[in-house]
Amino acid sequence: MDVQKPFNVLFLCTHNSGSSLIAEAVLNHPMINQGRFQAFSAGSHPSGKVSPYTYELLIKNHLPVEHLRSKDWMEFAKPDAPPLDFVFTLCDKVATETSPEWYGQPMTVHWGVPDPVEVVGVDDTKRKAFFLAWSYLYNRISLFAQLPISKLDRLTLQRRLDDIGDRIPENA
Repeated sequence: MDVQKPFNVLFLCTHNSGSSLIAEAVLNHPMINQGRFQAFSAGSHPSGKVSPYTYELLIKNHLPVEHLRSKDWMEFAKPDAPPLDFVFTLCDKVATETSPEWYGQPMTVHWGVPDPVEVVGVDDTKRKAFFLAWSYLYNRISLFAQLPISKLDRLTLQRRLDDIGDRIPENA
C-alpha cells in the first residue's frame, strides 16, 4: 500500500498576522486536511505578531492557536525548508512582489482576500472584516482539500484552483 506524503502548502500575505494565519489554521485542522496537507504561512514583510482578532476568531471556531506566529517568507526559501507543493498568495500586494525561490517547484495560485488587518474602525468593524476573510478562506480551503489532486494533471489542477479562488462564499 502506497502512503502519500502530505502536500506542503504555504499561504502568503504581506504581514502574516491575519488572513494567512487563518488559512494555515483552517487547513491544518484534521477534519479539513484528513492527513493530506501540512499548512504553513508567512509574510513578505511580517509584523512579528498575530492580530488579536485572528486569535479571537480562531478560538471562537475551535482551532488551535498555540503554534501560530508571524513568520518571514524567507524561512521557506532556505535549504532546510520543507519542499512546497502549493503556494497561495492571499493579498493583492504580496501577489505583485517578487517572491523567493521555493523548494519543490510549487504550484502558485492567487486567492485574493480583503486584508482584515488593514481595516480601521471600531472593534465590530474589524471583527466583521476578519469574519469575511474567514468566510472566503474556509470555503475555498474546504473545496481545495476535497480535490483529487493526485488524479489531476497540472493544467487541470491549476484551472480548478483558479476557479476556487474566484468563488465568493454564500455567507459573506
